[in-house]
Amino acid sequence: MAILSKIRDRSMFLILIVGLALFAFVLDPSSIQNFFSASKVNSIGEVNGHEIDREEFARQVESYRAQSGGRATQIQAVNAVWDTFVGEKIFETQLNEAGIVVGEKDIWDAMVALPEIQSSPLFKNQANLFDEEKLKEYIANLKDEADSGNTEAWYNWLNTEKSIKQNLERQAYTSLVVAGLGTSVEEGKEDYLFKNSSITGQFVYVPYSSVVDSIAEVSTSDIRNYVVSNTKKYKPEATRSLEYVKFDIVPSLADDQATKAEVESFINDREEYSNAAKATVKIAGLKNATDYAEFLSDNRSDLSLDTGYKYRSQVARTIAEQVFNAEVGDVIGAYKENGYYKISKLVEVLQLPDSVKSSHIIIPYAGSTRSTSLKSKEDAKASADSIFKLVRNNKTKFTEVANEINTDGTKGKGGDIGWIRKDQAFSAGFDKDFADFIYKNKTGSIKVVETAFGFHIIKIEEQTASKKAVKLATFARLIEASEETENNIFEQAETLAATIAEGNTIEEVAAEKGFNLKSALNLKALDEEVPGLTNQRQIVTWAFNSERNVGDSKRFDIDVNGQRGYAIVYLTEKTSKDEVALSPEIIAEVRPLLMNEKKAEMISDKLSGDTLEEIAASGSTNVRNASSINLASPIITGVGNEPAVVGAMSTITLNEVSEMIPGVKGVFFVKVTKRDPPIDIENYESFRKAIATGLKSRTYQLYQVLEETADINDNRASFF
Repeated sequence: MAILSKIRDRSMFLILIVGLALFAFVLDPSSIQNFFSASKVNSIGEVNGHEIDREEFARQVESYRAQSGGRATQIQAVNAVWDTFVGEKIFETQLNEAGIVVGEKDIWDAMVALPEIQSSPLFKNQANLFDEEKLKEYIANLKDEADSGNTEAWYNWLNTEKSIKQNLERQAYTSLVVAGLGTSVEEGKEDYLFKNSSITGQFVYVPYSSVVDSIAEVSTSDIRNYVVSNTKKYKPEATRSLEYVKFDIVPSLADDQATKAEVESFINDREEYSNAAKATVKIAGLKNATDYAEFLSDNRSDLSLDTGYKYRSQVARTIAEQVFNAEVGDVIGAYKENGYYKISKLVEVLQLPDSVKSSHIIIPYAGSTRSTSLKSKEDAKASADSIFKLVRNNKTKFTEVANEINTDGTKGKGGDIGWIRKDQAFSAGFDKDFADFIYKNKTGSIKVVETAFGFHIIKIEEQTASKKAVKLATFARLIEASEETENNIFEQAETLAATIAEGNTIEEVAAEKGFNLKSALNLKALDEEVPGLTNQRQIVTWAFNSERNVGDSKRFDIDVNGQRGYAIVYLTEKTSKDEVALSPEIIAEVRPLLMNEKKAEMISDKLSGDTLEEIAASGSTNVRNASSINLASPIITGVGNEPAVVGAMSTITLNEVSEMIPGVKGVFFVKVTKRDPPIDIENYESFRKAIATGLKSRTYQLYQVLEETADINDNRASFF
């Protein structure tokens, strides 16, 4: 009793502990360690010392997903909202330093100038003119609703105001920067002369291809060293690499055959004991069934009744010939199609056109679909019969009456419905009685037909050529893995997981068991996609857990595009946020650069001499002539685009042999004999403007620079 008393005394403490445990289980076991850290709980990150509030961030993420209509995944929303917050905080620092202040009046003026505000009926007066007081009243009402608990609309409005303020601040800041990017006419003249001076000279060219790739081998350490020395371009970021074996829960051969046998059992009548009748009763099979919708429902078919008509090309190839040679009432199958076993009964055979053009006059009545008419059904039928007599042989009259009394989209078109395709006509969304008339009668037929919409005088205007079509009643059962099969697959996955846990590597076990081992390289902390497994955020979160070590493994329940299964995941590599992971893309980019550097060194070691002729002779090549070369179009005849080489030729001393110049396609030694300036022109204003425009067009790089130099602490991966 004393123990029970103590438990009661500490009940709130126990509830707290259980709650924390559940919280840790739902998120991640390691999150409990950070629970009491106020900075981590309340902040999603920092930018230049400015915290990003976690609750506000989460609210914005949910708002973003709602605005996307659910199309954005959580991480996509997180990334988009993060970029917005980072931009806001980065500019906040710059605005404070620049002393830029955007006041409430500035925001209000920008807001009321918005076209969507000016044109909204909500904010117009009786003269249909924009009224600021209407806008103020609208905002006040939103605030009142927020005070009553309906906060969503108010938060959306605050976000709108915030967005307007940020745009004004950025425009002001950018304008200040742009103002300092001017240039003079003299600079325009210098640029014109420099780029358009015609260069004449000679060069020796030895292509990189003269050295075979195998000699200029580039190691992984070479690539890593290059990447480490270029961290501005290849930004360091923590990564994880995985290997995994996927086990799909798929039906076995026994499951396949069992499903086929089950479907075949529904062909003929069968006897079953009925608890209700306390006796054995006969249940009709598909062969003797007459109400096919009821048959499929009673026997729990995995596909509903298809009421359409099919041409031969629309029937499964495996049974098409059998179906089109069968008699009405014959049952075909069981056959396999699209993951189902099916049996199909031939219900109807007829000749049908592919498309029909028709027109109608409609007389709805009270109670018919989409009708506002007060006319009784009897009166509507009498009107339809009367109109039918008037228009059946008079096309002009038909058009006049249709334009006068039709209430649907055919009014003003003489009742013309246009062309209706067979598959559209016999779909669930089209009226069956209308479809039956226009498809089962000849061109020129006209008749009063009752549908769910009222009475129609329908006229068949045109039809395409008819072809043989069939209607099938099809019972289907999805081929699924049985419980026994699922258990066997689960056992395989668990056995692999247990074997790895005993100290074996996944490569060893996969090779021994013949499993297909796959890799997922250089995953980042906020990735959702695991190559080969699609969206598996749970696996990425597990891999980035602070307690995770290389060699750890785990079984995950997965669903890849509707295919359930398991993945045994093994952590093979982890890099810190200060390292750059060598992704295949980086390796493919860097390797050719380093290979050309090595080839350039080899070529340089082989070449010697003080003159171009001596250098050419040592490299078994020739001295070439170059003329009419300029920086505006840095093309060297016979070689191609070589901007670095032409750039060097525009500045080196005349009549001196240059040092070796590594180019795009090979190495060069050059000697410039003459530089002819271009024709002098009267006005260089256009060239000044070109430079100024070029500078201003690069203001998009302003944010990139500010972001690179900002002190950013990103905790997103800890929460999402």
